[in-house]
Amino acid sequence: MEPMFSPPLHRQRHQFVIDFVKRNKPLKVLDLGCGECSLLKLLKFHHGIDLLVGLDLDGAKVKKKMHALAPLSTDYLQPSYDQLRLELYQGSVTQKDARFRGFDLVTSIELIEHLTLADVERFSEVVFGHMTPLAVIVSTPNSEYNPHLPGLEGFRHSDHKFEWTRAEFKSWALKACVEFGYEVEFTGVGRAPPGLQECVGFCSQIGVFHRLGGRGGGNVSLNDGAEEVFFPYTLLYSINYPSLRDNNILRRVLVSEVLCWTEELKSRWMEETTKRNEGGGSGGGGEEEGLSNHVRSAEKLTACEMEMRNPVSEDQEEEDERVFWTNGQRRLESRTSYRLCWFLDVVALCCGCGSRRPHLCVCAGSRTVSVPLDMLWSCCPKVRALSGSVGNLRRLLMDEPEVKLNPDGDAVLVNHQEQDLEEEEEDRKDLEDSGFAETRQSSDSPEQKEVWEENVPPGGCSFK
Repeated sequence: MEPMFSPPLHRQRHQFVIDFVKRNKPLKVLDLGCGECSLLKLLKFHHGIDLLVGLDLDGAKVKKKMHALAPLSTDYLQPSYDQLRLELYQGSVTQKDARFRGFDLVTSIELIEHLTLADVERFSEVVFGHMTPLAVIVSTPNSEYNPHLPGLEGFRHSDHKFEWTRAEFKSWALKACVEFGYEVEFTGVGRAPPGLQECVGFCSQIGVFHRLGGRGGGNVSLNDGAEEVFFPYTLLYSINYPSLRDNNILRRVLVSEVLCWTEELKSRWMEETTKRNEGGGSGGGGEEEGLSNHVRSAEKLTACEMEMRNPVSEDQEEEDERVFWTNGQRRLESRTSYRLCWFLDVVALCCGCGSRRPHLCVCAGSRTVSVPLDMLWSCCPKVRALSGSVGNLRRLLMDEPEVKLNPDGDAVLVNHQEQDLEEEEEDRKDLEDSGFAETRQSSDSPEQKEVWEENVPPGGCSFK
């Protein structure tokens, strides 16, 4: 039957709901007769819905498909600011449940034709009188279209209790509007063949109901007060999607971004530093010559620029530039040489803003690179969006064990890449100085083995 339509008729019905959601942006949506949850699977991807609920009488069918509604791995890796909770219930649309009120949209797609006419009256009372949503979308087969469906005899489904004409559907809808304070517009999906649309109508007829007066309108049943205590529906599944509105998730994502960007900025800075060192001249010189190049580069800056980049005293600068001679070899004292800042306009390098205020530097004695928070905030759009301000960024990172801040709390400290290599070299030298390696080597020497074999008595060892 459905190959007549392109897209298939069930997809057109779902698309009708999706288009309505896009236009009206409801926060709380309930799908009655959710079945295999196919409509819910589509709606969960639409931003702005805070609560998505499905209800069906067949709990076994719901349980087979409900786990397909679970968050994807990308929802955890890249959570959004949307806060979605999804719930699935088993129950009948002819029963009132106190939890099912206050929805912005209730959908009933090809459901009411599975009810008896008596149950349809109760359905009207439950949906329009008890739930009182802002909007209701009801679709049902149009029996006037049936003669144009090839091979169809009787109803379209064996479980259908009735199939209405357009006039019958309109009569029921207008009665519900008068009784419960709604207005309705009629439309549908699945157009008739050319020239038959006016006399036949849509294959699936749809009524879109809007409550008069918005949230403050609508009639309330006089018996609601006595029935509010009932909760006949059974909760089968519920899940909260990860959201940046959760402070723990926000901190986790922010820390991950900060750690990633501090390493990225440090790598760019060191790469540029290496290029400047190599461009300073040919021949030996190593670290001392590279550092001297940066000192000379710093001297070219104006006094104002130097103050902005490295606000230290002149006495301290002179102390930093002292050169010590030991064993006839020229070297810089590690504690003071690393107090000098290796200046680089990283902000200009990363985002092209040209600002010279934030800078990276190697901190004194600690062999760590200091990445200012204002630089992180300027260079990383996601860090900026997550924190909102540099002050908020500082507060969010203050108690995070994975992030090490300087004593002033205005910069992130990350290890210099040479530190691990130097520590490994120091450990190796300490091991050699201890004599342990030499002792181990001598204990396994061939000479030692031969002496040991000579002391073994013929026939092997004897135990007494």
